[in-house]
Amino acid sequence: MESRCENCIVRQFNSLRAMSKEELKTVSDSKTTKTIKKGQSLFEEGEKLNGVYCVRSGVSKLSKLSANGKDQIVKLATKGEVLGQRSVIAEESTNLSAVAVSDMEVCFIPKESITHTLQRNPNFTLEVLRHMAHDLKEADDVIVNISQKTVKQRVAEAFLYLKNNFGEDKDGFLALTLSREDISNVVGTATESAIRIISEFKKKGLIRTSGKKIGIKDERKLNEMVAGF
Repeated sequence: MESRCENCIVRQFNSLRAMSKEELKTVSDSKTTKTIKKGQSLFEEGEKLNGVYCVRSGVSKLSKLSANGKDQIVKLATKGEVLGQRSVIAEESTNLSAVAVSDMEVCFIPKESITHTLQRNPNFTLEVLRHMAHDLKEADDVIVNISQKTVKQRVAEAFLYLKNNFGEDKDGFLALTLSREDISNVVGTATESAIRIISEFKKKGLIRTSGKKIGIKDERKLNEMVAGF
């Protein structure tokens, strides 16, 4: 029963909360729940989607392939987020790829369930627009960060973002472990540069590491660095 949309607390985080009980029942009857393993793809850039993915658990990286063949991660999508919404509503191929950075459980909701409700429920349409507007704002912030902040500032900001949004494990390391390549793709730099900066941060006592894991030691100094002090 807990996988029914009507009973799922995850929908409180997204536009599905504006659906009526009858509409949620229809979505529930049509959706399928999938397990996506770490490293597996939900969809590729340029793909035509027949529905959207609602994240029940886990984290996905949304990225765009640049002309030089490097991925730029534009967002980390977590519990409650709906992926593929813009593509389905605009009837366009996906602009981003989605790959699991941890094991995920997602619900795939067919396109018809979404478009049918959009046409009949103005509250749902408004919620979808709000979420898409929020995504646009986040994309604007990414552009400004890359153009106006140094790579060191962006790396520091990425670590603070990971702590604030995903927390720490019992040993005080960031709960979401990203590869050095993923960190470089988040901040928009070469992997070698990210590795060099991580090493520098460690020497200065700002962070500590254990294998791929990273722990924040001096949050105040990282915040000052982001602010440009």
